[in-house]
Amino acid sequence: MIKSSKVLVICASPRHNGNSAILAAAAAEGAKKAGHEVETVFLDDYVEGMLRDCRTCRNVEGNCSIDDRYSELFLGKFLPADAVIFATPLHYYGMTGRLKTFFDRIFCFTSDSAPDGSSHAQSLQNKQIGLLISCEESYPGATLGLVAQFQELTRYNRQSFVGYCVGIANSRGEIIHDPTDPVASAHKLGEHIMDLTETDYRFDSERSNNVWSTK
Repeated sequence: MIKSSKVLVICASPRHNGNSAILAAAAAEGAKKAGHEVETVFLDDYVEGMLRDCRTCRNVEGNCSIDDRYSELFLGKFLPADAVIFATPLHYYGMTGRLKTFFDRIFCFTSDSAPDGSSHAQSLQNKQIGLLISCEESYPGATLGLVAQFQELTRYNRQSFVGYCVGIANSRGEIIHDPTDPVASAHKLGEHIMDLTETDYRFDSERSNNVWSTK
């Protein structure tokens, strides 16, 4: 029996029915097909305020005082998840500003000065991470910076960046016409999010000749 995991899909687009949302829905459907517990959220329902100076921003209990639903998302949904799939349009050759704010504000909950910061930092680790990008440019270099940023973010957070896909589209919904079929790729990423592995070998790493088990 396949073990059921918690998969969180975060859509960072301000369009709830746009191309990124289509990719997010496909990934969620794939994860459900694999038997996982899946929840999809839209970032603009939770994140409003930008990172401030925590030395002056924390309330008397030491908690973040920014008045939005970030803590609900981060503590109640992100940390308990075994896998997180982010869907974002390419905004000025990077992730959306709201998604960058999501990552910036992780510090508010994991630093030494935060209540239960060390516990939250431990819960941040060992997650499977996937990335879905909608972009109007087919030039491969357009999205390389964002992919590289996710590689570094996940490395820093001790998570595994196990896959990404890019769909070419601009007008709302036209991603379904991309001949590379990124919707199917997003579905497959969601379906196999817990099966994929991240490897980073060195020339002297001990490893099998096989990438996948033949049993």
